[in-house]
Amino acid sequence: MVRQKIGRHALLMALAMFAVVALARPAAAQDGRMQGVVSDAARMPIAGAKITIEIKDSGRKFTTTTNAKGEYIQVGLVGGSYSVTVEKDKLSSQRTVQMRGGTVNTQNFVLGAVAEAGVSPAAAEMQKVFTEGLEASKAGNHDEAIAKFTRATELNPKCADCFYNIGYSYSEKKDYEKAEESFKKAIEAKPDYVEAYNGLANIYNAQRKFDLAAAASTKATELSAAPGAAGSSPDALFNQGVILWNAGKIPEAKKQFEATIAAKPDHAEAHYQLAMALVNEGDLKGAGAQFDAYLKLAPNGPNAATAKALAAQLPK
Repeated sequence: MVRQKIGRHALLMALAMFAVVALARPAAAQDGRMQGVVSDAARMPIAGAKITIEIKDSGRKFTTTTNAKGEYIQVGLVGGSYSVTVEKDKLSSQRTVQMRGGTVNTQNFVLGAVAEAGVSPAAAEMQKVFTEGLEASKAGNHDEAIAKFTRATELNPKCADCFYNIGYSYSEKKDYEKAEESFKKAIEAKPDYVEAYNGLANIYNAQRKFDLAAAASTKATELSAAPGAAGSSPDALFNQGVILWNAGKIPEAKKQFEATIAAKPDHAEAHYQLAMALVNEGDLKGAGAQFDAYLKLAPNGPNAATAKALAAQLPK
């Protein structure tokens, strides 16, 4: 049977006949979240660092990796004592962390730390402007972020992370031409830069240049699968799924979203997109479970309102 994409309005109409009374669910207040940034001695972010979070009592382990900005996040942690290990190449750091249920615990790590007195003036300025750029970017001040990261490239013309962040800010401003130029400079400085290829895939996708988007996303996936890769394979898989979805290849897209979740169970947007794919297949109960998973992971996410509206109409 040939299926087609269902627009939001059409989807809501199709689901109206399945409206049910929502049952109260136990609150997940006991779940906590650990997050932070991993950086090097000059306080530059480290991408692809592996974080292993092990609860000491049960031995249960969670693993995640840092993104291009050195950030990581792990949800679903209950209260207790955890051993947290961060590794990248031959560097590592380990500490014991006490988690309280329902809280956010920020743990930042520095690999290969040296005394501040040993940091050169140029490295210190580089650290300062890069950090200011990250803060501006997180605050949505993308013009300021671009200025800061551009200054960082003047201090270090081979700073791939600087060019990546410039590209990210330009993509947020929807200046796709400059974003493309910056992502390509990041790749020139660091040929295996997975996140930069993902950035290209995103801006090509936004411009409906699906062939270019698919090529960039495929390259990101190939690099993510390479031994020692520092990229984010789940993001590459997710991007491929989005590209396939936009091209109307729903079954293929669904496989990518499933693969994303298998690689990173807390990838909220993959749960949302998988739910939409399951609705398209008529698996409404399965879709409801995925919407619930999305709302647990991202209760205030960009698709939260839609997910809530649809989940309320689906069988449990």
